Amino acid sequence: MEKLHVRLTFTEEVLGTANADKNVHSEFIASKAPDAPSREEEVATLGADEVEHKEMTVFPRMEDGETPMFWDYQIKGFFKDTCSALSRCKGQDYSKHSCGLKAFKKVIDGCLFVFPRKIPVHMAGPMGNCQRPLRAQTAQGDRVALANSEAIPAGSQIEFTVECLNDDVDIIREWLNYGRYKGIGQWRNSGKGRFEWEEIKEE
Repeated sequence: MEKLHVRLTFTEEVLGTANADKNVHSEFIASKAPDAPSREEEVATLGADEVEHKEMTVFPRMEDGETPMFWDYQIKGFFKDTCSALSRCKGQDYSKHSCGLKAFKKVIDGCLFVFPRKIPVHMAGPMGNCQRPLRAQTAQGDRVALANSEAIPAGSQIEFTVECLNDDVDIIREWLNYGRYKGIGQWRNSGKGRFEWEEIKEE
């Protein structure tokens, strides 16, 4: 087994992915009921600020209730997304390990493990907020909604360890290099969540 200890430094702000409303699933089901209130009625009843908070995406917190964190599976999700992208770049030095990996999702799930389970964020400043419009074409025509997310500032850092049962740490380095192009978190296709990384020694 090989281990890779890394530190990520975010070069762009990172947006939260968890819904602020812990009861979002049950409320979603309830909203489909025939007597569900309209959007206007909901805003009038709860207030605009409360409705906005319900739909905000946030970061989970450490036990202190304050420090934002990532779950280990979010890092593995980044690895899967990255390997999928790099496997389409055949014949390139920067993607040769990814192109040679078969059944990569099973390998990542079964042979790569991220520690610790909860990865605290070392903040470079106060938590921010990012609002942006989301446009979609639906059967009822074009729709525009407002997305709202907590935002960790650029310069913040996380540290974690990847243990590789198949001893292939070079492929992890390949994936981490991709973080300068596409990072972690919400709206990453726009460049949010990009990072640089460095290998560190455990103390």
